[in-house]
Amino acid sequence: MKDFLFEPIIINQLEIKNRIYLPAMHLGMANNFAVTDQILDFYSQRAVGGAGMICVGFATVDELSGSPLNIGAHKDSFIPGLTRLAETIKNNGSRSAVQLNHAGRYNPSFFLQGKKPVAPSAIASRLTHETPHEMTIDEIKQTIGAFANAARRVKTAGYDAVEVLSGTGYLISEFLSPLTNQRTDAYGGSFNNRMCFGLEVMAAIRDAVGADYPLIVRMNGNDFMPGGNSHQELIEYAQALAQGPADALCINVGWHEARVPQIVTCVPHGAFSYLSRSIKENVDIPVIASHRINDPATARELLANGMCDMVAMGRSLITDPQLPKKAQQGQENQILHCIGCAQGCFDHLFKMKHVECLCNPEAGHEGQRSLKKTTSPKKVMVVGGGPGGMSAALTASLQGHEVTLYEQSDRLGGQLHLAAAPPGRDDFAQLAKDLETQLRVNNIPVIFKQIIDSKAIASKKPDVVIVATGAIAVTPPIPGIELPHVVQAWDVLEDKVSTGTKVAIIGGGAVGVETALFLAEKGTLSAEAVKFLLVNKAEDPEVLYEMATKGSKKVVLVEMLNKVGKDIGKSTRWGMMQELSRAGIKSVTEHQVTEITPTGLTMKKGEDIVKIEAETIVIAAGSVSVNTLETTLQEMQVPFKVVGDAKQVALAFDAIHQGYEAALSL
Repeated sequence: MKDFLFEPIIINQLEIKNRIYLPAMHLGMANNFAVTDQILDFYSQRAVGGAGMICVGFATVDELSGSPLNIGAHKDSFIPGLTRLAETIKNNGSRSAVQLNHAGRYNPSFFLQGKKPVAPSAIASRLTHETPHEMTIDEIKQTIGAFANAARRVKTAGYDAVEVLSGTGYLISEFLSPLTNQRTDAYGGSFNNRMCFGLEVMAAIRDAVGADYPLIVRMNGNDFMPGGNSHQELIEYAQALAQGPADALCINVGWHEARVPQIVTCVPHGAFSYLSRSIKENVDIPVIASHRINDPATARELLANGMCDMVAMGRSLITDPQLPKKAQQGQENQILHCIGCAQGCFDHLFKMKHVECLCNPEAGHEGQRSLKKTTSPKKVMVVGGGPGGMSAALTASLQGHEVTLYEQSDRLGGQLHLAAAPPGRDDFAQLAKDLETQLRVNNIPVIFKQIIDSKAIASKKPDVVIVATGAIAVTPPIPGIELPHVVQAWDVLEDKVSTGTKVAIIGGGAVGVETALFLAEKGTLSAEAVKFLLVNKAEDPEVLYEMATKGSKKVVLVEMLNKVGKDIGKSTRWGMMQELSRAGIKSVTEHQVTEITPTGLTMKKGEDIVKIEAETIVIAAGSVSVNTLETTLQEMQVPFKVVGDAKQVALAFDAIHQGYEAALSL
């Protein structure tokens, strides 16, 4: 049977060996616009892994278009570095492209030495809270020329193609949208006028690189901005591009300001492929689908069903650079899947850190962290089968150590299963499955229902012990905590306890928010039921919306701090807050629970006393490390390392990275 994913495809006159496209992603790895060894190492692995085409960037076109952490294409002095990167990608088997972009009003003055960012109109950005400078006609023409000159540098550097970003709320899409373009000259007003800037950029690039050089445009299928461009307008833009300079279209979604999640866990796999389909049906050039295509099965289905001609797999290839080869060689069960957590790939960028990955601790460190076979193998005992323990066991085994993992329960994964319980977060359980598969493939013994104590350590005689015993939920000293209707959030998430119709949750951190969403889902319509009722016109769409979002439980979330979800990553938090509101969950902040009663709880803020009725009280007050082995190991003088929550309660990201690093240091 034909495998659609590994059929070649031609863009302009360029043949690409398969349909897997690694889209441009800001890595935060450039040094004052220059290509670094870190960037070379990162993309080298993705090329070796079998991606058909790799697009790097975005790359800047002038001094106002990006930051020093972006790859530079706005000066000839950057060509040697660009050339090294092109050669690295091509010499390792992939086609190469550079994405050019101008951030427009999304570029903060912080990156511009105090200069104002530029835009079609002087309308403040909700991201930067700065009002940009409105571009003059001369500045518009200069910027168009800058795109063309940057494209010429890309071609000179030896890349197989150039891509232009015409979406996401950056400069070209700012010209397209009536929200950000209120000009009254030839570049504003009607949609035809608002398209002029983007079309002139593409035409200038075509003139600069010639007719035979592939030009790809990454454009939005939907901005998800109320009052912005309609989907039909964007189809018209796609048609104008396809009839003129563009050789392929890569379909993006949303602006950075949009209130529709785009890359995180709650987005279903391939959810936005309907946009690439509608554009593909209206153009006669290849169309690339993107966003949350994290496994070959989804990719194949989209290709087979005519939703697109190629699939963009970006964060999927951060997580597993070998995904294409594994898919082609019948090893799909060994793929490490992106779970859409955004903790390392997106949240890091807000912190001015380079890209990393929760699932893959080597990502972003390809030239610095490397697994090498040891010349002095040790007998390693790993205690605890959560993410930190599995990461440590796998890493130590791959280095040649003799590893056995001990887990006191009957399954691996630890708190990943808790994280997977709320709606739209199933991929966390996939990570547990992926890590378990890797343990099995590498023949690492796993002993379940085993409690490790001094006797067990003495009998096994390990050379070193890695302690990954995790954490347990905290039970705060609140009067009434012992009442029978008080339960722990972890037990709720694992469906070990039942809850009443009225539920109060004490603790508004990540676990509290996740538990609230888990409970709010009870009694809502499933996706399958919504589709059945919708297509049969059994209920009005507004009624179905209510039935899909409002469950049968009334949930109140009580938090001592001034806001809930403080420990949730920035990329994910806003969406979860949106879900809380949509589900009708009431959040009470800056209140301290003083007593739990048979009918609810009592809390206070200052001198104010408030009572809440509840049939079930859920405790989500955090967790505390479990590390009884450390003292034992010290007394026995057995070398050891502590990782994950056993070391300090943190995130799965920390556990996996600490497990990896501990094993590397053996």
